[in-house]
This record gives sequence, C-alpha cells and structure tokens, in this order.
Amino acid sequence: MLTLSLSSQLVPPSLYSQLPFRSTATAPAGSLSVQGPSNPGYNTNPVPVPVITQTDTRDKWSKKMDFLLSVIGFAVDLGNVWRFPYICYQNGGGAFLIPYIVMAIFGGVPLFYMELALGQFHRTGAISIWKHICPIFKGIGYAICVISLYVSFYYNTIIAWALFYFYSSFASVLPWTNCDNAWNTENCTNYFLKDNVTWNNYSRSPAEEFYTRNVLEIHKSDGLSNVGGVRWQLMLCLFLIFTIVYFSLWKGVKTSGKVVWVTATLPYVVLFILLIRGATLPGAWKGVVFYLQPKWEKLFETSVWVDAAAQIFFSLGPGFGVLLALSSYNPFTNNCYRDAIVTSLVNCLTSFMSGFVIFTMLGYMAEKRNVNVEDVARDKGPSLLFITYPEAIANMTGSTFFAIIFFVMMITLGLDSTFGGLEAIITAVMDEYPEYLAHRRELFVLGLVVVCFLGSLSTLTNGGAYVVKLLEEFGVGSSIIAVGFLEAIAVSWFYGITRFSNDIKSMLGYYPGLFWKVCWVAISPAFLAYIIVSSLLKPAPLQLFDYKYPDWSITVGYIIGASSFMWIPIYMVYKLVWTPGSLKQVRPSNAAILNWWVTTWDSSLNLNGLNQVESV
Repeated sequence: MLTLSLSSQLVPPSLYSQLPFRSTATAPAGSLSVQGPSNPGYNTNPVPVPVITQTDTRDKWSKKMDFLLSVIGFAVDLGNVWRFPYICYQNGGGAFLIPYIVMAIFGGVPLFYMELALGQFHRTGAISIWKHICPIFKGIGYAICVISLYVSFYYNTIIAWALFYFYSSFASVLPWTNCDNAWNTENCTNYFLKDNVTWNNYSRSPAEEFYTRNVLEIHKSDGLSNVGGVRWQLMLCLFLIFTIVYFSLWKGVKTSGKVVWVTATLPYVVLFILLIRGATLPGAWKGVVFYLQPKWEKLFETSVWVDAAAQIFFSLGPGFGVLLALSSYNPFTNNCYRDAIVTSLVNCLTSFMSGFVIFTMLGYMAEKRNVNVEDVARDKGPSLLFITYPEAIANMTGSTFFAIIFFVMMITLGLDSTFGGLEAIITAVMDEYPEYLAHRRELFVLGLVVVCFLGSLSTLTNGGAYVVKLLEEFGVGSSIIAVGFLEAIAVSWFYGITRFSNDIKSMLGYYPGLFWKVCWVAISPAFLAYIIVSSLLKPAPLQLFDYKYPDWSITVGYIIGASSFMWIPIYMVYKLVWTPGSLKQVRPSNAAILNWWVTTWDSSLNLNGLNQVESV
C-alpha cells in the first residue's frame, strides 16, 4: 500500500476549517515535500492534512501503449475527419488555421496537460477529484457527466449513420453513384464519368440525395416542430453500436485498451490512401489553394475564434473528464508531460492532414461542376462527411472496397471517442459512490448504455439531423468551454500553482516550466472567458440545409446548455448551506479570510516558484 501526503501553502488552522473551498494536496511517500513560503501574518504550524491512500485494487493499464493509444484514439476521432474540415470550410479555409493553432497552443494543450496530470496524481474520476482540489467546485464534475451524456445522445447516431453506409457499401455499384434509385428526384444530377454537365442551384448530387432522402429521410420532416417517426434501420444500427460499446467497457480499461490497437492506427492508413488518390484528381489544386490561402478579414470575426476554440476543445477533449479518467489508471510516475505533447501533436497533424484530403476532393468536385470551391457543398456541416467523402470514393477504382474500409474507419474512430466519453462517466460515478457500485460495474455500464440509447431516439427520427445539430451547438458548445474555464480557475487560483507544480514535480521529477504556469493562471482562462462572452453576445444564426431554426428552438437550446452548467452554482449553494454551522460560522470573518488571501497572493499568483531551477 502506498500512502501519499504533502503540506504546502497551508491556511492558518483558525481559518482552514471554515473555508468552503479548502482542499488537500498529496504527493508520494518518500518524495521531497515542498513547503510554500511562510507568511509572518499568521501561525504557520501545519494543519493535519487527510491523506490519500492508493491501493492495488484500482484497475491499471496492462501496457503503457494501451493508455497512449486510448488517449490518441479519443483525441483523434470524428472531430478530426468530420468536424475540423467542415469548420475550416465554414470559416474561409486557411484563415481558420491561425486561430486554431493559437487556441491549441494557449488553450487546448495546456489544459490537456493539466487534466492528464490531475488524473494521474489523484487517481480518481471527474466528480470525486474535487474533494482533493477545491470541494466547492465539485459541481464541475456533475456538469461534465451531463455534457458527456448529451454528446452520447447525438455522437453515436453519427456512428450509426456510418454503419448504415457501411452496410450499403456491399454492392457491386455503390447506391450513391447514380440517379436511378427510388429516393432520387428530378433534381438529381449525375456528373460521374460525364463531361459538360450543367449544374445549377437546384441540382443535387446522387450522394447528397442518398444521404438526405435515403439515410435521413429528412424530407419527411417539417423541422423540429414535427420530426416524424423513428427510422427502424438507424435504430438497429444504433443498437449494434451500443452493443459493441457495452462489451468493450463492461470489464474496464483492460479490455477497452486492447481494442484501440486497431482502431487508433487504421484511420491513418485509409487517410493516406485517400490523400494520394485525391492529389491525383483534376482540380485538386483549387481545393488546396482555398484551404491554405487565408482570408485575413476573417480573423476579425468572433465566430471564427469561437469555432477554433470549440474545435480544439472538442477534439483534444479537456473538460470532458475523459483525460482525468484514463490517466487515473496510470502508474504514479508515468511521464504525462510527454504524453500530452505527443498526443496533441498527433491530433493537430491528423486534423491538418484530413483537411488536405477533404479539400482536394472539394477542388475536384468544383472542377467537375465548373463552379467555385466554396459553392460545392450547399451545407457546410457534418454532411460533408457523408456527401463529399462518398463521392470521392465513388470515383476511385475499386470503389466498393474503399467504401467498406473507409466506413469501417469512421466507425472505429467514433467508437474510440465513445469509449472515452462513457468511461469518463463510469469512472466519475463509480469513484464517487464506491460503496454501491464497486462490485456492480457490469450492471452500471448496462444501465448507462440503456440511458444513452433511449436518449438518442429523438436523433433517429426523420428530423433527427435537426436534433443532432441542436445538441451539438448547445449541449456542448459554450458549456464545455465554460467548464474548462472554471476548471483552470479552480486548479490555478484556488488549489494553487505551487501545489499543482509540486504534484507534477513529485510525479515527473521536475517542475512545469514558465510557459505552462502562465497559461494555466492567466492566458488560458482569459481566452476562454473572452470566447464565452463573445459567443453569448453575438450568437450565430442556426441553420441546417434550407431549414432555419425557429426562435423557440434556440430557447430550448439555451435550456439544454444551462441544464449541464447549472450544477456548478447549485452545488456551491448546497455546499455553503449544508456545511455544519451557521452561515456566519461557515464564512466567519470575511476580513480575516481576505487578510489571509492577500498575504498569500504573492505565492499563489506570482506563479509560485518560477525561479526554481528544475523546470522544463
């Protein structure tokens, strides 16, 4: 058994027990305990700090590569191949790369590193970890679980769409290559292997009609006011997806860690093949130029920066609790710093590579239709994945084979992310209520999967794509960025950079460098706060295909977003009200607390120990 303890930056005994945001910190036994600078204004005798006990009963990764591939599999997901290209397309191509890189460097990667370190040090999930960091912020853990549920409601439906395409690919002639099918209309225009095809604003490609009229059957819905019935074909696909998810997660990380050996590597083989094929198509250069040539005026649009931040957070995954969960099964001395850098680089490079794949195809399609690149896709949304890629594959020799392996890749990419998202909920809830769930993991996972399946039913209707868009915009969007903001504030300002740096020192043997401390304390929270405020003040109009979302649906969207974030203030109020003693006893002397806060501010916000030699 390994017992951990550390004393640093301690609150005076007379005040510590009365602070609603008191926290404890821990470090491995036998390691150097770092004492923060003393302040003459109060008694510096250390308060007894509860210790964390780590036993061998907690699951552990079988191999280091199981963890690394699981993190890569979670980070490199549909967001790279689906979300990044369409958001890049939506924001003017190359101009989007600048805010994306800036947000990755100053926002995504530092918080990614922070979560890996927190999970590995405290070895617990997204809810119970706040008992050791800052108890009054425990509502963040509950908010994370609600957001992860919302993601599972629509994300797995997208995987079900990919499974539908996978099944449809087992044909000698792919069904989205011609206009001779029952679902096609008079506007269907087939330009495969044809020259001088007339393309107008009413024209629809075979792939677009296959997606909208056969997979979604969205023409049978009038919008959110009448979404129609549930598509039984998609429900069967979703049932198969959740069956795979259950049997991959029910036994813990030892089983899910094996699956990623295939699912985390296969996408690169397929993407490389598609990149080579796309580069040889006529007109591909048009797409590459559109992709790389920035429109500088876009940098002054708040929506571009908001989308960049949302993309990097959606892709890397800080704030979702997944990194906390996965790293909590690591050995204490694992090099989480190296893991953060490697995984972030792999993620961003994959996004960049997939951008070339999609834009070479868009350039080719623009050449065939004799239109501009920006006019190729009428909807600059997730449907690019189910229209552009299938059309590109249909133009390749051996299209059936490539369609099969491509949609296998899409399914495995989605499953990786689903494994991580649900594992975050499982680990968080089981660590918070071990007395009830410690020996009932199989039943708890089954119940969670059933809830996710039932919650996804509205996305399987004829108008399910409208629901998917609504959940994507409001269920995650600003909520996850706000959670990331509060998480950075709680760790850097309340738990303290000194304590957090000491935690990293105890695990890795060296302190985090100046760049990381500055980002954690100031830059990352400032960027996130600006983006949250800007997105709320200037919300972009919501539209899918030709459907404009009515005002009442926007109100519903805000309610969905608030339903996850509200647990943070609710728990704060609960903590203050239900802490033993009167309100005056809970907050005994504002002047005394303020005096303590001011006297320790030097060593809390001067980035504690920036002058320490052992930094990276």
